[in-house]
Amino acid sequence: SFIILPSGGVCSALSKSSRTNKQAARLMEYRETSALPGSATHNENEMLQHPDQPPNPKVLKVAIIGAPNAGKSTLSNQLLGRKVFAVSKKVHTTRSRALGVLTEDDTQIILLDTPGLTTLTKVRRHQLEKSLLVDPWNTVKEADLMVVVVDVADRWACNTLDFEVLKCLAQHPHIPAVLVLNKVDCVAAKDRLLDITAVLTCGVVNGHRVRVRPVIKPPWAEKMPDKHSELSHDEDSAGSEGGTEPNSVLSNEQLKALRGQQGWPHFKDVFMLSSVDREDVDTLKTYFLTRAKPGPWQYHSEVLTDQSPEEVCTSTIREKLLEYLPQEVPYSMNQSIEFWLEGENSELNIAVKLYAKKETHMRMVIGTAGQTVARIAREAGEDLSRLFLRDVRLKLSVKLRR
Repeated sequence: SFIILPSGGVCSALSKSSRTNKQAARLMEYRETSALPGSATHNENEMLQHPDQPPNPKVLKVAIIGAPNAGKSTLSNQLLGRKVFAVSKKVHTTRSRALGVLTEDDTQIILLDTPGLTTLTKVRRHQLEKSLLVDPWNTVKEADLMVVVVDVADRWACNTLDFEVLKCLAQHPHIPAVLVLNKVDCVAAKDRLLDITAVLTCGVVNGHRVRVRPVIKPPWAEKMPDKHSELSHDEDSAGSEGGTEPNSVLSNEQLKALRGQQGWPHFKDVFMLSSVDREDVDTLKTYFLTRAKPGPWQYHSEVLTDQSPEEVCTSTIREKLLEYLPQEVPYSMNQSIEFWLEGENSELNIAVKLYAKKETHMRMVIGTAGQTVARIAREAGEDLSRLFLRDVRLKLSVKLRR
């Protein structure tokens, strides 16, 4: 069930419990039909003001980072058990930091799904928001654990850690980090995973030089791991790309040393998994639960994300645009929600206007006889219906941005 929790801006929560549509409808609070998207028309919801606390609550904030298109959002969705974050085969689908909440028993795991770490040059090339240069770095600062996701199906990308990822690790050596080799189901020669692991960890895991054993799941999967030790700061392995990263705090000497590295020698653990495999993902989830520390919950146990319904809607549409439009067209598109109304039978009627930068782009979005925009509206509406647990009638129109 979807619950809108407006407060100045609009906060939202997705209920994880499986209820019937009738029960879900009683939990839903939609803004007045006269209200504009994003306006505050209700009081702050008690679920955000006063999270329910078990007797001995535990919490862990996990920042999921990596190069663009490594599978971060897919992994986050699988951990949450619901498709909350947009996913596509193109890079930079995630455009801003989004939060997901996984609550089990007395433990709350806060997943910080970040945009792929990128450079100023790539932001300009793809005409992306400048916030992509800042959001991932700011998100990591509040994390208790970093998860570095690497796409091992990309033969070029898996031979070395992305330099932006290395910079992030080097600038936060006090935050424990684990390596996740994703998409192992796409690698035919499993022995190759051992070579990749050796390179990306510099042959060192948790402070010890190790011989990686040929197993997909780590040997501690069914037991509580030892209490982690603090990461040591290796001044010679830190680095940053001077001039392109606004949060850079590393010297040119550190940069030079970092550029000579292929991996990071301070990972606490290594996972080899497929983010679409439920059993593999459960292994990682178990690890998070065992690493959680005593502390108060920040969100009610019913909350699944901090995204507003409008943000979920626009990101879902963006996912379809990326899937069906070529090259740079989706990255230059803007969206505006025209209305968001609840019908007589509890269905949602949503109208969104898409703004194209060029007339040729507008024609591509519309497609022959309007088939492309109709398909995008239909598929996005179906995804939103499954997420909101009610019928969603989504109407898309396209206009040239002048």
